Amino acid sequence: MNEYYMNIAIKEAKKALKHDEVPIGAVIVKNNKIISKAFNKRETKKNIINHAEILAISKACKKLKNWRLNDCTIYVTMEPCMMCSGAIEQARINKVVYGIDNEKYGYIKNIKCAQIVSHVCESECKNIVQNFFKKKR
Repeated sequence: MNEYYMNIAIKEAKKALKHDEVPIGAVIVKNNKIISKAFNKRETKKNIINHAEILAISKACKKLKNWRLNDCTIYVTMEPCMMCSGAIEQARINKVVYGIDNEKYGYIKNIKCAQIVSHVCESECKNIVQNFFKKKR
């Protein structure tokens, strides 16, 4: 099941590419139902907090009419940063599934509230990010 939802997060990451955003996608699932999905919009919105995870959490809270996202899983193509990890913890998301490690800013391994599953669909997640940055350099 992890690969199924991660592939949806990858589709979100590919949407970010079309907007010249760092290609990160996120999907939040509860009871095997997609609650929200999002991709990075920092450049589009000119706002540093518009990470895929933050946008997906915001949409999920609105849809569930609750800031507590108990029993939810977030699937994200890259390990969340400190800001997103904090939001995941504060939202009480129970499980985090991600594709690739974030060597520079990754922080999810420092929180204790969630079950963490790493390296799901790793090669595809890695290729999307590497190809994006190759074109930038």
